[in-house]
Amino acid sequence: MKTLITYIVIIGIIAAVIFLLSQQGVSFVPEEEKQTDTDGPGTVTLDKATLADIETSFGTVTVQLFPEDAPKTVENFVKLATSGFYNGTSFHRVIKGFMIQGGDPNSKDDDWSDDGQGGPGYSFDDEINTHKLVRGALAMANSGPNTNGSQFFIVTAADTPWLDGKHTVFGRVVGGMEVVDTIEAANTNENDHPLENITVQRITVSQ
Repeated sequence: MKTLITYIVIIGIIAAVIFLLSQQGVSFVPEEEKQTDTDGPGTVTLDKATLADIETSFGTVTVQLFPEDAPKTVENFVKLATSGFYNGTSFHRVIKGFMIQGGDPNSKDDDWSDDGQGGPGYSFDDEINTHKLVRGALAMANSGPNTNGSQFFIVTAADTPWLDGKHTVFGRVVGGMEVVDTIEAANTNENDHPLENITVQRITVSQ
């Protein structure tokens, strides 16, 4: 009987661990319920070789964007980047062996309590495609289906299959992955916020 009880307990623990891993994602807590307005993704001229240099306080990360596979998402990112929206934001969530997350306008100040809750004031639909969330992938953070705004993340793990199909991949790192690794290695508090602000100075897009 003791052996049977022990077996049942072990099975229960394994099931709980699998469930928790399957639920871990890259999210943000929206300040309001989902809203859509006409100031969302616009009409930015794009081509197949669109590149973006994310200049951070730790160095520059170059990403290749995927306008053919995620056109609305790329348009939104380019629009926000070229308008200076991301300038001064921080990588507010860093998890070793997983990813680094940024793009929240709330992270521009010294109040960390609301970091991860901000956005551009609108949301737009997912563009799930064939790109996987593997090391170097650039993807949108969200709070559920079709809640994309401005927050993005870069994967540092080899792969994250539990995220595939849940986040729009719209680019990949093609230069400066060592900068991403340095950001990932930063010391963080209990909320995964780096103990020193790691800022995005500006993002420049070349076409």
